[in-house]
Amino acid sequence: MALFVFCVRPMRSRYLISFLVTALIAGCSSTPDVDALRIPPPSHEKTGSIAKPLIPLAPVVTVRAAPRRQPAEKPLALAEDKQAETEEAMAMMAPPMPAARPHHFQTKKLVHGRIYRTKFRDSDPIDFGRHSPRRLDVHGVDVSRWQGAIDWEKLREQGANFAYIKATDGGDHLDPMFMKNWRGAEAAGLKRGAYHFFYWCRPASEQADWFIRNVPRDSGALPPVIDVEWNHMSSCKRRPSRTVVLEKMRVFMDRLERHYGKRPVIYTTPDFYDDNLRGAFNEYGFWLRSTADIPAHVYPGRKWLFWQYSGSGKSHGVVGPIDLNVFNGDEGDWWRWSGGAQLVADAD
Repeated sequence: MALFVFCVRPMRSRYLISFLVTALIAGCSSTPDVDALRIPPPSHEKTGSIAKPLIPLAPVVTVRAAPRRQPAEKPLALAEDKQAETEEAMAMMAPPMPAARPHHFQTKKLVHGRIYRTKFRDSDPIDFGRHSPRRLDVHGVDVSRWQGAIDWEKLREQGANFAYIKATDGGDHLDPMFMKNWRGAEAAGLKRGAYHFFYWCRPASEQADWFIRNVPRDSGALPPVIDVEWNHMSSCKRRPSRTVVLEKMRVFMDRLERHYGKRPVIYTTPDFYDDNLRGAFNEYGFWLRSTADIPAHVYPGRKWLFWQYSGSGKSHGVVGPIDLNVFNGDEGDWWRWSGGAQLVADAD
């Protein structure tokens, strides 16, 4: 409050008192308005991670008046709607930011690759004796929609150095997880290939065209696979003669070899092999299912490229059972057969 000194001649007390009251009121009116200096309440709007600096308010000198009614604040929902509109408009003006990739896969390069030793488990293990598949170097898996969402990085660390991925059935079915698995396996550094389940009720040429339509031509991929077996769960119950079986297979495999530039691999089971494939297609690599005994006993005289030794495998990265396979050779044989370089992540 201001201090006033008055030099006035004596006057009656009531005039003096009136004069002092008037001066006192005038002094108080020179004080800055407290409401004008009050910092405004925080806003409910979202402003991002960096707040805008407050602009300092200059003191305002005004005559004290009756309290003014403050305007009503916008409801929070309206404020958020307005902010959402602003953010949406800004997003439309700016190019989308690419999704961040895991640290391990920020940079990649073509290198000779690394073979991970198998850590797979088995819910129904078989003792194969001195011919155990674990004595071989390069293990892998085959997968389809039934494995669900796969953590490919974890699966590789457990010993999956390659993966054959279900692509197509017959002439009109595409496994719904194929492309996701195809990309996921490559990103985790696995060598991967695609396989086709052959239907005996569709022309071979139609099935080849369907596979080619859905499976990318990738020079770094493993050769395609034709899966031939009798499947009692299939809607197709036909069992052609051996002559027809071999003819259909030849049409399909020739078509794929011309398109992909790689000779297909033949996957089969003991009963189908006995009925149709003994002594046939010796120029092709075979992938043999044999989960109770070694291939030499189940497929006598047949050279093999891959051995599917379990259908009850267990691994981190996959929920439920998974098929386990092994390549017939050492690391050097594997790199020579699979094409050498492998896409893997840089080591930390």
